[in-house]
Amino acid sequence: MIKKHQSLSTLSNRYHFIDIIEGIADSNSYFSLMLVDVMRFSDVSSAFDHKAGDEILLQIVNRIHVIFGQDLILGRVSGDIFGLVFEGHQSESVMRTKFQRLIEHFKTPLYTNGTAFIADFNVGIASRTHKNVTATKLISLAEAALKQAKNNKHQNCSFVNDNENSVTGRGLALKADLTRAMNNDELELYFQPKVNLLTTKIIGAECLLRWNHPLDGILFPGSLIEAAESYNMMNELGHWTISSALNRVEQLNSLGINISISINLSPSQLYDVGLPKLLSDLIQRHKIQANMLELELTEDVALSNSLMVKRQLDEIRLMGVNVSMDDFGKGYSNLSFLRDLHLSAIKIDKTFVMELEENPVNKAIVEATKLICDAKNCEVVAEGIETVQQLNILKELGIYSGQGFLFSPAVNFDAFIRLCEIGNFEQLLADKVRIAAG
Repeated sequence: MIKKHQSLSTLSNRYHFIDIIEGIADSNSYFSLMLVDVMRFSDVSSAFDHKAGDEILLQIVNRIHVIFGQDLILGRVSGDIFGLVFEGHQSESVMRTKFQRLIEHFKTPLYTNGTAFIADFNVGIASRTHKNVTATKLISLAEAALKQAKNNKHQNCSFVNDNENSVTGRGLALKADLTRAMNNDELELYFQPKVNLLTTKIIGAECLLRWNHPLDGILFPGSLIEAAESYNMMNELGHWTISSALNRVEQLNSLGINISISINLSPSQLYDVGLPKLLSDLIQRHKIQANMLELELTEDVALSNSLMVKRQLDEIRLMGVNVSMDDFGKGYSNLSFLRDLHLSAIKIDKTFVMELEENPVNKAIVEATKLICDAKNCEVVAEGIETVQQLNILKELGIYSGQGFLFSPAVNFDAFIRLCEIGNFEQLLADKVRIAAG
């Protein structure tokens, strides 16, 4: 007889579930991970309440155990996403059969408050077929498969295995470019000042990668980052960037310049289980305060429902490192996730700032972002400030931190030190106002 869960609290949470998967990966050559996302679950919460939603989820959990057995390894990845682990070799056809069993079983409705609910699912599946594939990699593959299933209008199940990456000739060339650039010191960090908009003092900087190409001069390293993301070298490039940035912070501190530095973090770096330790080791080596480092995440990553991302961010924040959201408003923000996310700052995307004078909707979006940041007790930063008029509107709206070409583009380290020694942009702005007045 199947023993039923009496509460969702008896399920493994996302952190414990990751630990279980890592243990399975250590002791089993082959296993598969299925991520099950309950479709339209928000309809239940909207129609009834949180308690009714939990009741539906509990019924789903107990039915899954009926389908696949009491010994099934099952965890709650997030609010309405569950993880199922199937040990042993599982072919794609076997896993798709399991998906069909799931769908067929749930054609029978669930009930809450006397109302029927037909549960349907998006499912992402990843199978481990090589011993050297880590648990972290498999989780990443399963999450990618789930995302693909959500985006597919005709098929709610997507399957991947761990050997689907192909290497093209172009990829090999890009990989060679990246390896050469790192080995020959062709990469360099540039710094764009972050400014107190009231005093025009430099209060921080964003680090931006530049490529000193031996033939083409200084380039934005888009192709290198593409290669790093596509061919599993992003962690190596990310390590170089973080190490170089903290080395620069140490140099600034030795000159009496004590400001925070922000670094853009890629999604793949957050799947590197060694990231928190790397940060801790580098902070200690360079003898800097952890809160002098800020990691910037894109909106889609910051608001990700990924169990790995959430665990990594929690560890990083516990160290004292700040985490901010970049380009806010550029994507499709899930405000319910934003409500529960701990951030030191939200950066308003430059597209809303650059048309601030002409577009009243942009002004309303900036005002709304300010209200959200005030409620979350985090800083709001305006990107892409290019005119004195934009600066004045931002100050009127209570936005007191920003960056943009009005003050300075990203510059090399020596030029940035010279800007810090000047200390503020008061004279620069006065000159621009005088020129504009004619």
